[in-house]
Amino acid sequence: MILPTNFELKIGFAQLREMLDTMCLSALGRQFVAKMTFQTKHEQLEKLLLQTDEFRGLLHSGADFPSSHYHDVNPHLVRASLPGAYLDVAAFFAVKMSLRTIRQALTFFSQAAEELYPTLRLLGIGVQVDRNLLAGLDKVVDDEGAVRENASPLLSQIRQELIARQGQLRKQIAGILRHAKSEGWVPGDAEPTIRGGRLVLPVIAEHKRRMKGLIHDESASGQTVYIEPEAVFELNNDIKDLENAYQRELIRILTALTDQLRPHIPDLRKAYQYLGLIDFIRAKARLAIQLEATLPTLSARPLARWKQVRHPLLYLTFLKHAKDDPREVVPLDIELNYEQRILLISGPNAGGKSVAMKTVGLVQYMLQCGLLIPAGENSEAGMFDDIFLDIGDEQSLENDLSTYSSHLLSMKQFVTLAGKHSLILIDEFGTGTEPSLGGAIAESILEQLNRARSFGVITTHYTNLKNFAERTPGIVNGAMRYDPERLQPLYRLEIGKPGSSFAIEIARKIGLPKQLVERATQLVGKDKIRYDRLLEGLEKEKTDLEARTAEAIKQERRLKKAAQEYQDLKKYLDDTTLDVLRDAKQKAKALLKDTNQQIEATIQEIRLGQADKERTKEARGKLDTFVREKLQIEPPKPKGTRELAEAGTLKLGDKVALIGQDGYGELMSVKGKTAEVSFGGMKTIVKVNQLEKLTRTEIREREKEAARKAPAHYAGFDTTGKMANFNPTLDLRGERAEDALNKIMAYVDDAVMLGVPEIKFLHGRGNGVLRQVVRDYLHRTRQVASVADEHADRGGDGATVAVLK
Repeated sequence: MILPTNFELKIGFAQLREMLDTMCLSALGRQFVAKMTFQTKHEQLEKLLLQTDEFRGLLHSGADFPSSHYHDVNPHLVRASLPGAYLDVAAFFAVKMSLRTIRQALTFFSQAAEELYPTLRLLGIGVQVDRNLLAGLDKVVDDEGAVRENASPLLSQIRQELIARQGQLRKQIAGILRHAKSEGWVPGDAEPTIRGGRLVLPVIAEHKRRMKGLIHDESASGQTVYIEPEAVFELNNDIKDLENAYQRELIRILTALTDQLRPHIPDLRKAYQYLGLIDFIRAKARLAIQLEATLPTLSARPLARWKQVRHPLLYLTFLKHAKDDPREVVPLDIELNYEQRILLISGPNAGGKSVAMKTVGLVQYMLQCGLLIPAGENSEAGMFDDIFLDIGDEQSLENDLSTYSSHLLSMKQFVTLAGKHSLILIDEFGTGTEPSLGGAIAESILEQLNRARSFGVITTHYTNLKNFAERTPGIVNGAMRYDPERLQPLYRLEIGKPGSSFAIEIARKIGLPKQLVERATQLVGKDKIRYDRLLEGLEKEKTDLEARTAEAIKQERRLKKAAQEYQDLKKYLDDTTLDVLRDAKQKAKALLKDTNQQIEATIQEIRLGQADKERTKEARGKLDTFVREKLQIEPPKPKGTRELAEAGTLKLGDKVALIGQDGYGELMSVKGKTAEVSFGGMKTIVKVNQLEKLTRTEIREREKEAARKAPAHYAGFDTTGKMANFNPTLDLRGERAEDALNKIMAYVDDAVMLGVPEIKFLHGRGNGVLRQVVRDYLHRTRQVASVADEHADRGGDGATVAVLK
């Protein structure tokens, strides 16, 4: 039940109905708008909402859905149902084009993916458009609304003869007109015209006796007469006969086409009902897009849990005047459930209490009429059997009712009819009479409504009602937020606490004389002033807290953004590190190859020069230049203040290093100014003054530094140091297969880079897992020329030897 009878007008739904009416494409859709009613059955309402939501998605997708020729042809169908009657060409054009639209709509939904429009697809079940009927209509009427020339052989023949006769007539009349102009019988700018369906000439009245023919008409002034020349009598008669014959044949064709259409009228009525329903749903979807409305989760029980809901009409008004008025609708969060069924809203005048109450009523009524609601995602909505509204001045001079009496009459209906599925909407509850009595009556009515377990939204200024709501289960206070410093409404609803009217503060702000404000304060009493000031203080604290919370949220977003950027960068580095290393190894290998070639060329040049000092110096200079330019290696610099080694200070077994290099080796022998040093099993002859002696501490530091820097950096690659530390045998015994594979890969890369011709892997016999891992990897590596067991005397199949290319 909906009360009062003019509910739609009072709540604002009448305006939405008018908007829907204008959004329809035809009278068919407007008929459904007029019949739109409040639904109380859950399944039916859910189906209506899903239809609208699916069509909204269709419009958003930009799909090519037919949007023209939504004609209401029901009057034509009524005429066609009469035996012997026939429809005119315009009627058949409307039928043809609208049937084509219906067929296109049915085809669209049948060919769409099954999951897209399931509810809309069901609407087309049982709707039929006969192909033969459409073909028959198309044969007679074209897409411009004209009769086709080949609608019948006779019609085509008559039309051709008619065109030929009209051509002859124009020729003859043009000759007569030229002669008449030369004689001055007709005005110089005169042209042939039609009178009574016959072609005539406008002749000056004083010369009408000079032209033989039949006078058909004269001008209003009498100065011009319209004469059919005698010479064209027969042609005009022939044309008239042909036109009559054409009309007779056309009527015969239209009558036959009407007879063909008549048996399909029952199916056509159903098809046009479908077309009107599609038009109606399309209008609802367009309104939903305009309101940015959504489909809430629908419950069969009374419930309202709306997030960011907006008043529809207020939203559209602000949207329309957005350029001139930048204000926006402040959305509300509304919740009515079994624990808090009745929301009592208080706050200052013009603070938005009535708008909040109307928003609840209008949005709930919209929902139960099958419209999507302007609420945020994840909103939930329920269903009510009744909506009762009391708002505005309903005094009646005829019935001798005052404003308060009319309110009491509404309250009588509410307490009598309201139940646990009713939604009560009351504005300015209790006003209109003496405040203490009005407040007492309002409290008793509120108690009765709560006892009936009704739902509702009520606005009030009465303190006794706020106190009653605070101590009564099922009723909850709500306040419209207000800025106590600037004394401006914020239009935000806060559920859980009452609001102050701020009457004294507003009176002071608008400039009411100071003595009047102070007197009013005295009359109100200290308790009331203290109560309002407490609410004012809470409002200030709330505002400050919200500002701090907003700043904290902003900082948290910044931190999250920074953390995400760090994670993205780390992931990128992790993903690209391996590629960078492989690229570096390839470049290092190429540099090593070039270096070896340069060294070999230098050695060859020295040999050819038979140790000639100048040529040797020149060759070494070329080598140094190559090292600086290609490898970008600076000349070695002595470390610290260490003194260069001398032959007398070195003895066999000392640990020594090349100055400026990180690796170290063992001194094997000293001969004069040269020394033989073993670097990783490879013996090298170097000058004594290029060596430095290492202590045990320095050796440990170098080993730690080498381990820390692995893998090596290849800019300025230290070939000598790497070769000095390279061991041609890799011991894998005791390793797990996964760890062993990582070592094998790195070891083979180093060996290939250094140009080592042969390497050996000690893996033992065991169960053969390590042996298999080694050989599988070696067989997959292109730089390996051959793989074989070690000689039986040096380990046999417990070791693997690989020859590199």
